[in-house]
Amino acid sequence: MRRNVLVTGGAGGIGSAICVAFAQTGCNVAVHYRKSREKAERLAGILRESYGADAVPVQADVADSGSVRSMFDEIERQLGALDILVNNAGIAQQKLFVDITDDDWRSMTGTDLDGVFYCSREAVKRFMLPRHSGVILNVSSMWGQTGASCEVHYSAAKAGVIGFTKALAKELGLSGIRVNCIAPGVVMTDMMSGFDEETLDALKEETPLGALGTPKDIADAAVFLCSSRAKFITGQVLGVNGGFVI
Repeated sequence: MRRNVLVTGGAGGIGSAICVAFAQTGCNVAVHYRKSREKAERLAGILRESYGADAVPVQADVADSGSVRSMFDEIERQLGALDILVNNAGIAQQKLFVDITDDDWRSMTGTDLDGVFYCSREAVKRFMLPRHSGVILNVSSMWGQTGASCEVHYSAAKAGVIGFTKALAKELGLSGIRVNCIAPGVVMTDMMSGFDEETLDALKEETPLGALGTPKDIADAAVFLCSSRAKFITGQVLGVNGGFVI
């Protein structure tokens, strides 16, 4: 029986790789997007045609609880109950601390932290608690573990995701629900497009494995943590960072 998966931010670089990886393992996939409708529809089509998945694009602003509820209504209508939630949607911004505006802070925490809360709450209440099973996987960042200069709001939100993961895992364990977290390192996605070759080379040199990550590296870890092979793993933060943070 195919499991149903929601990947928030599914139309993005890491998100699309996660969607493909789950479809390859025989899952149905809800591909979430906020604005990138064409990308989400195209990806859903590929998942259907190439892997036989029942794949649907679903829209929401994860920072808005009402929008999230509407998205879950649509998922329930089209796919049924969710077995797996991957909270991947996120934004990033580099800015001096004193230049971070109220709107910058609200936008960052709204998407990167509130969205994890809203989507998890909906998945747990609707599907996972009643069925006494389910898996939630949150995507944080190595900067949520160590903090990053000029990314205070991003680091704070991603650190919040880690605390959220650990607390929720403790609360939901006896209900048969596992909650884990991936903390990616430097991964080559569109978010890295603003960095020049010199900066990228310096990041490679700082990484013990001497390379930058790919979206597939994150996707492979995601599929493992949501599989039966990880049935005794919950409340954990897996660093997929090439050794950048140890």
